[in-house]
Amino acid sequence: MTRGSRYPVRALGAVLTLAAAGCGAPDEGTESGELLNPESEAFQGASPETYRVLFETSEGDFTVEVVRAWAPNGADRFYHLVRNGYYEGVRFFRVIEGFMAQFGIHGEPAVNSAWRDRTIVDDRVTQSNSRGTLTYAMRGPDTRTTQLFINFADNTQLDGMGFAPIGRVVEGMDVVDRLHAGYGEGAPRGRGPDQGRMHSEGNAYLERSFPELDFVQRASIVQPGG
Repeated sequence: MTRGSRYPVRALGAVLTLAAAGCGAPDEGTESGELLNPESEAFQGASPETYRVLFETSEGDFTVEVVRAWAPNGADRFYHLVRNGYYEGVRFFRVIEGFMAQFGIHGEPAVNSAWRDRTIVDDRVTQSNSRGTLTYAMRGPDTRTTQLFINFADNTQLDGMGFAPIGRVVEGMDVVDRLHAGYGEGAPRGRGPDQGRMHSEGNAYLERSFPELDFVQRASIVQPGG
């Protein structure tokens, strides 16, 4: 299957219905105490105007630069989730060639439950969903929580649907390109993971049924920014 062909139209609806349904889960080896309390001070306040996040993954490392002016609500949420270890152990569970790589459902069901309804208000779309941009998944207005995706192609059709990029991969896009895409679309449209089971069973379900999924080993702020 070549990049950029048939997937976008079919996958757009899936982004809407799947993305915001997900939440996160702390990783294997990270204390989940703070993550079980989204209302704590650890998740409050504005992020730096720019910051970089280093993703150390099972496939290699890549770095994302987030620009708060692009989408302040999304940038703030992402900053605090990263600082509190939310994405460690999280799988890239929906990787569709030519479209995007989606992640953000946590490996612990209790954490998913805590974040499921912790939505943030939409940001205005100021940047296009071009190749390498990082954008929240959602299922409709004001439904963003913890799931994001990285665009493999110039998915400009997402711009008019309210998908507001918060940043861009600035190093290691070749690593993103290599993330395991063999499972394709998620259930019930495809043979990939079922998000409902991911929320209720966590990484145990993925390790058992989808062992080839790539995952985040560690995500960290490497440049606090201005």
